[in-house]
Amino acid sequence: MKIALLGYGKMGKAIERIALERGHEIVVRRSADGPFQGMEQADVAIDFSIPEAAVENISYCLENKIPIVSGTTGWLENYHKMVTLCEANQAAFIYGSNFSLGVNLFFELNDYLAKMMAKFKEYNVEMEEIHHTQKLDKPSGTAISLANSIINHTQKNSWSIENPAKEDLFIDVKRIDAVPGTHSVFYSSAVDTIEIKHTAHSRDGFAFGAIIAAEWIIGKTGVFTMKDVLDLKN
Repeated sequence: MKIALLGYGKMGKAIERIALERGHEIVVRRSADGPFQGMEQADVAIDFSIPEAAVENISYCLENKIPIVSGTTGWLENYHKMVTLCEANQAAFIYGSNFSLGVNLFFELNDYLAKMMAKFKEYNVEMEEIHHTQKLDKPSGTAISLANSIINHTQKNSWSIENPAKEDLFIDVKRIDAVPGTHSVFYSSAVDTIEIKHTAHSRDGFAFGAIIAAEWIIGKTGVFTMKDVLDLKN
């Protein structure tokens, strides 16, 4: 598999190392403002850039029918535009707020627990997310995905990272050096607390999942998620 890396920071380098270990080839390494030179060689593109570059990267790939896997967060106000562009060009696109296999299983656990807890009004739900100090967006895309799932099944109307109203789901955002990513969900009552938690130990889990998604999407057409890749929809 010939891969174009769109974004060549720490995540891009982790993806490169694991991709090479799996026998793949990196044919493009593009920084945020670099040219799209050599993209015609790529079987698939993996985008871990910055919010300002993501839409340009995704648009280029969709318009040129290069399957693309994007893990960049902070640009989702344009997600539906990318879906429309993908469909118009009969291209292939996967966006994931987190490609870690463990996190995607955690998403399913979070969704199941939210459904189960919805009828127990004595419990209030809150979240915490911790990332390294270089993480640009607050809260993380992973935290937003978790929060939206909870909101879908409970009486919470929206999420907030400060001064939450009673109907808001509070996300306590922390930035600490050298923390790849930790996400916790708490259901607390006067007598006890139920907690689920995912702790990433390195970037390798995110990189490995992105490569698995890239291997999966080749030859397909449409808009997909990691649920499709991991066959979790049922």
